[in-house]
Amino acid sequence: MTRRTKTPRKLLVKKGSQTSLKDPVGVYCRVRPLSLPDQECCIEVINNTTVQLHTPEGYRLNRNGDYKETQYSFKQVFGTHTTQKELFDVVANPLVDDLIHGKNGLLFTYGVTGSGKTHTMTGSPGEGGLLPRCLDMIFNSIGTFQAKRYVFKSNDRNSMDIQCEVDALLERQKREAMPNPKTPSGKRQVDPEFADMINVQEFCKAEEVDEDSVYGVFVSYIEIYNNYIYDLLEEVPFDPIKPKPPQSKLLREDKNHNMYVAGCTEVEVKSTEEAFEVFWRGQKKRRIANTHLNRESSRSHSVFNIKLVQAPLDADGDNVLQEKEQITISQLSLVDLAGSERTNRTKAEGNRLREAGNINQSLMTLRTCMEVLRENQMYGTNKMVPYRDSKLTHLFKNYFDGEGKVRMIVCVNPKAEDYEESLQVMRFAEVTQEVEVARPIDRAICGLTPGRRYRNQARGGPVGDEPLVTEVVLQSFPPLPSCELLDINDEQTLPRLIEALEKRHHLRQMMIEEFHKQSITFKALLQEFDNAVLNKENYIQGKLNEKEKVISGQKLEIERLEKKNKTLEYKIEILEKTTTIYEEDKRTLQQELEAQNQKLQRQFSDKRRLEARLQGMVTETTMKWEKECERRVAAKQLEMQNKLWVKDEKLKQLKAIVTEPKAEKPERPSRERDREKVTQRAVSPSPVPNAPPIRLRHRRSRSAGDRWVDHKPASNVQTETVMQPHVPHAITVSVANEKALAKCEKYMLTHQELASDGEIETKLIKVKTNLHRTKNIQNVNFTKNHLIFYSFDDTQVVSTKINGC
Repeated sequence: MTRRTKTPRKLLVKKGSQTSLKDPVGVYCRVRPLSLPDQECCIEVINNTTVQLHTPEGYRLNRNGDYKETQYSFKQVFGTHTTQKELFDVVANPLVDDLIHGKNGLLFTYGVTGSGKTHTMTGSPGEGGLLPRCLDMIFNSIGTFQAKRYVFKSNDRNSMDIQCEVDALLERQKREAMPNPKTPSGKRQVDPEFADMINVQEFCKAEEVDEDSVYGVFVSYIEIYNNYIYDLLEEVPFDPIKPKPPQSKLLREDKNHNMYVAGCTEVEVKSTEEAFEVFWRGQKKRRIANTHLNRESSRSHSVFNIKLVQAPLDADGDNVLQEKEQITISQLSLVDLAGSERTNRTKAEGNRLREAGNINQSLMTLRTCMEVLRENQMYGTNKMVPYRDSKLTHLFKNYFDGEGKVRMIVCVNPKAEDYEESLQVMRFAEVTQEVEVARPIDRAICGLTPGRRYRNQARGGPVGDEPLVTEVVLQSFPPLPSCELLDINDEQTLPRLIEALEKRHHLRQMMIEEFHKQSITFKALLQEFDNAVLNKENYIQGKLNEKEKVISGQKLEIERLEKKNKTLEYKIEILEKTTTIYEEDKRTLQQELEAQNQKLQRQFSDKRRLEARLQGMVTETTMKWEKECERRVAAKQLEMQNKLWVKDEKLKQLKAIVTEPKAEKPERPSRERDREKVTQRAVSPSPVPNAPPIRLRHRRSRSAGDRWVDHKPASNVQTETVMQPHVPHAITVSVANEKALAKCEKYMLTHQELASDGEIETKLIKVKTNLHRTKNIQNVNFTKNHLIFYSFDDTQVVSTKINGC
């Protein structure tokens, strides 16, 4: 068995901070009685501040757990026999007292489903809860000081407007003339089943209520269901054909950074019965459902707001002071939280499962906010509190920031089945009571406004318990004896009466003399005071005269400076107008200059495009004609070579016929036969006449070196690159001719054309001739940035690219 007692942690106090200005959240515990006397109990009240949880037997058997006893401390623990009156006196009575004195308060009940939260807040017939007792205490305290209906009027900005008596009367008549007027508060009929809830036998009243003020009470009732806010007092016209669902409300922040529900209905009430009737009208709309754990389980968080408006009376004490700045608004929020529960116990499905999830989520957000607040206060961190994660925490963030006192009643059910949920509730309570909330600043309520108290004193009425002056004087006189004469021979009554009257007369003469002496003394003091006041007035008058002279001099100086200022202002105005004119001229010139620049740019662009187009056309035409010329030259050269070759063959045949003896001709190779066939086809069928012998052409030795014909057109541009070919023994010509070709066996043509990127592309075409047969052609391309070689032979094509040439 293990025992643990909660040890309060040591708070981290910042240097220079005032811890006395903060109060911890007041957390109280109320234990509900068991439904059946033979049920197993897991919670035991140790004393008025401590409860103890012990592990139930069924939980140990199912979970294989050890037997543990854990103790938790609270500000006060209320046992199973605690009455609603005792709970109200300790928890809610101070909050109502603060409400009447202009301070805010928040009271909410927390616990699992079926732990008695709604019973604690609302009560039951014959035993009213905290809510009707708070209303009863408020109206007992301010009942005779309430303002007339509609003097205070609620607006949509979380504040109050004040109306004069005439406007309030007109609005009352207008409301009474409506088709369905409200039932007067004195004739309201509350549901008989709950009439006993507001019948509080104990009379409770706040102390030191300001009698120089008038009060107004406004109530509102909302619920937070599935993280949406609904107004339970909103009157929606009923449509039997197409019912209109309730509309959710939005949270907003007023000018004082307080959160409120925008568009929420606020009803002005004048009695406990009227206020509870409004509460019960909204309670009927609240969402409840029958679950596995509770027959009437709350499926939403309900918030009943009591707003107390206080305003001072005017100097006569008859009407409300028509100054909105003097209005003091305080609010008490009574919150009945929905019960935290586990879905595997409630057997919830569908909408009930979704409701339970939203309830647990909002309660988890509340717990997270408490933990972050505690961590920030204990360890000096500055983490952001996630108020906005839930509408519940976002609505009450101002209370935790120091706008009022916060009190929480933890309701627990001691039965063993709720052990796990009760353990979580206790841990949350342990965290919450370590959170400190800034103490609200005391505000002056009304100021010095002579109201009822001064009015009664002026009329001679009693003020509180102070005796009047006449009563004090009469008490100092000797009492008169009995003046009743029962016997004609009575000689004692009249002498005693005369003696008493003479004593009174003597005492009166002494008091008159004393009064005259005191009046003379008072007159002398008053004369001295008048003389002192006169002297003081003369002294003050002299000082005032000096000050007036100084003020006159300062006024003259101010007038002179004002004139100078006007002159300077006139000059500045002229300069500003001149500057404006110059700026307009400058702007106009700049626009004209920009227009001219744009026009020139367009003309220049058009010119460049035209030049590029013309240059492209010229280049294209030049290339076209060059190619055509080259094609024609090449065709002509091939034709001439064919003719020359035919002539050579004819000459060879003639030479052979002339020079060789007539003998049996050996069989010629197949190549010579083919050539002979070609020659015979090329030669005319007519017989060839005998020609003179032709001298054979001398062939140069190959050892002497091959000679080249370097054909470079006249329009050729030198590339001057490192890859410029060097051809020895070359004959450079600008136009190919038969004479040069006859002297050389190799031919090289340099061709240039304009590439697609605008650069000059150079091509070298090399032709090697041997017996009039092309053996090898090399093509070389030169550009500005690279050199490309193309080699053509009988079998393959090889290309080489060299960058950076």
